[in-house]
Amino acid sequence: MIASLIPESFFTDLAADRAWALWLLAGGATAVLVVGADRVVTAAVRLAAVLGMSKVIIGATVVSLGTTSPEAFTSVTAAFAGKPGLALGNGIGSIICDTALIFGLCAAIKQLPLDRFVLNRHGWLQLGSGTLLTAVALLLAAVAGGLANVVIPRWVGFGFVGLLVGYMYLSVRWARGDASHLPAEARIEQVKTPAVPVRSRSRTSLWNLAVLAFGLALVIVGSNVLVGSASALCLKYGVPESVLAATLVAFGTSLPELVTAIASLVKGHADLLVGNIVGADILNVLFVVGASAAATPLRVDKEVFYLLLPVMMLVLVLLRVFIFFSGDRFRRWQGAVLLAIYVGYCIAVVKFGVGVGH
Repeated sequence: MIASLIPESFFTDLAADRAWALWLLAGGATAVLVVGADRVVTAAVRLAAVLGMSKVIIGATVVSLGTTSPEAFTSVTAAFAGKPGLALGNGIGSIICDTALIFGLCAAIKQLPLDRFVLNRHGWLQLGSGTLLTAVALLLAAVAGGLANVVIPRWVGFGFVGLLVGYMYLSVRWARGDASHLPAEARIEQVKTPAVPVRSRSRTSLWNLAVLAFGLALVIVGSNVLVGSASALCLKYGVPESVLAATLVAFGTSLPELVTAIASLVKGHADLLVGNIVGADILNVLFVVGASAAATPLRVDKEVFYLLLPVMMLVLVLLRVFIFFSGDRFRRWQGAVLLAIYVGYCIAVVKFGVGVGH
């Protein structure tokens, strides 16, 4: 089970003699997730308006940094607990889940906007970060003389964290000139909008950041309670652990991205969804894997080479291809393809008993 803010024993004790309480907790956690996701989306959209940035940029930076916090918390905790394989698998598995399941599902439901100006920068960084992680793993395997004793050293983790700082710096620089690519009517509308005093704009930005942080806190706590309750219930009713790992627990730490994505669709801000997924993939390598490897050397198990890295690269390359060949919107069939890959990935995990690392 994933590391969580609430001890696992709390849920297992309830499952032993008060299963009804777990159902109540799961229901309450779902409500908290909905409210939290609604606050996140609303605050992010208002923040983008106040700062004059596109929602894609806000999604790829501020929102994705918050929604990847559970993955980082889980991986670093696992690394310190002597489970480096869990820490690495969590970061890679989250990329697969974010891109194939969450983005694929949302794209299959509705045609998502394709901001080529942003995705031609952040999108390449998304593919580049996954390629960098794969290249590092293969290079270390070549140095080790095989796949049996591959370990990502701490200096590589610190290197990833350094790249994370560079990515955030670039994002801020890019965001400053972000309005230049907007349609003419959007730029005219910005000119018509009365200028907001700097002090008032700062107060408004801080308020929206506070609301966004509060919403993210609700999402993270709600995710932990929901996954903990549901996992305990599944084990109580005899659901095999391999199935549990490949389904519920597999996307447990990606639940913040999922509920934020659904809330973005419902509220009509699909571009925020796209930015969040792209940014989350970058941060899962540089932030989640980087911080974990910096904490302790990470062992790279054979299943990472046989399944996790190939599937991760497949979905990232496919998404890049979709961006290149699509017009101003992703097509619904493209989402269906990504979703089918995720289903096949889960089947492979269950059939071959491969741990997904969450």
